[in-house]
Order: sequence, then C-alpha cells, then structure tokens
Amino acid sequence: MMESVALGIFDTRDEAERAALDLRNKGFDKDISIVARDEETGKPEQTRMGGDEGGDTAIEGITTGGALGGIAGLAAGAGALVIPGIGPLVALGPIAGLLTGAATGGLAGGLIDWGVPESEGKHYEEDVRQGKVMVTVQGSEPRLNEAADVLREYRAHDVKIYQKNR
Repeated sequence: MMESVALGIFDTRDEAERAALDLRNKGFDKDISIVARDEETGKPEQTRMGGDEGGDTAIEGITTGGALGGIAGLAAGAGALVIPGIGPLVALGPIAGLLTGAATGGLAGGLIDWGVPESEGKHYEEDVRQGKVMVTVQGSEPRLNEAADVLREYRAHDVKIYQKNR
C-alpha cells in the first residue's frame, strides 16, 4: 500500500493538541507530527489536556510515544527549528527530520516530499507563519480517512490526504 499523509490546519494550539491526543489514543502515536510557530522561547508550550487531572499533554504523549522519529527527543532541546521566512518553529514527530533538510526551501519545500503540491505547501506555510498549527498523520490511505475525520472533528480546516513521493 502507498504511504500517505493526512494534513490539517488548526487555528489554535489547544484544538491541535486535543486532536493529537485523540489520534494518539486511536493508535496513530508514532505517525503524528505537529508544526507550530514558537514566538516566545524556542520551546513548545506544554498545555495540559483535560484540565488539572494530571493527564498527559499531547506533546508529552507524542514524545513518549516515540513520534519524534530521528531526533534525540524534546527534553534534549530537539524539535526547535528556524525556517527562513517563518522564524522559530516547534516541529514534533516524523516531520521534524523532513524540515531539518528543508531550511532553504522552507516548510513548503519540505512538504513536497510528502506529495503536497508547492502552491498548497505555500498556503500551509503561510498559515503556520500566521500562528496556526499544522498537524499531520502518516499511514496507509484507508486508515488515514479515520485520521482526517478526527482532524475535522477538532475543527481543522484545509484537511487533505496526500500520497507521499517515493
């Protein structure tokens, strides 16, 4: 089966993190990526999910779930990138490795490898530049329909499934 990616944009970090937590609970934990501007410290916010019950945050859950792929881990400072034209980003999950090699092409250039047309990638890049949060999920296309539904359930827009370039 062809490897694909579902991608959606969230207006708020809270919506993105709730969607990521739900996706993790549905078994997508190693396949979730989050990209967001980091305008303050160069480190991601750790917003606790579900109030003060002491549960995982979405970012902690993704980190401990092994989604950081080829980078050393968030606790060691990995995941913070600077992309020209956007500035400091927090990139968690498989997309972090993709973006480290895309510094000159920006976020849009990195997304081309995931089958996102350049014009659409520039749209996603502009959304992130404006402070929105991108969430992606990798997998086989039949399963990604479920992931896309979860993204929409948490108010993601521009949700699409792309076939990765090989």
